[in-house]
Amino acid sequence: MPICPKGKISKGRRNKRRAQSWKISSATLIKCPSCNELTLPHRVCKACGNYKRVEVVKVD
Repeated sequence: MPICPKGKISKGRRNKRRAQSWKISSATLIKCPSCNELTLPHRVCKACGNYKRVEVVKVD
């Protein structure tokens, strides 16, 4: 005999359960190769404005 669900699970209840997974892990941080500040990967460094050792944004 196959096991069947007892009732329909609404989209809200389903999405509430799935939304918890992103809270579990903290954001991954890497050191900027130019200034050694911690920054998010694949993004311009807020401290020096470099991305892959090339100045992209001028920071004062």
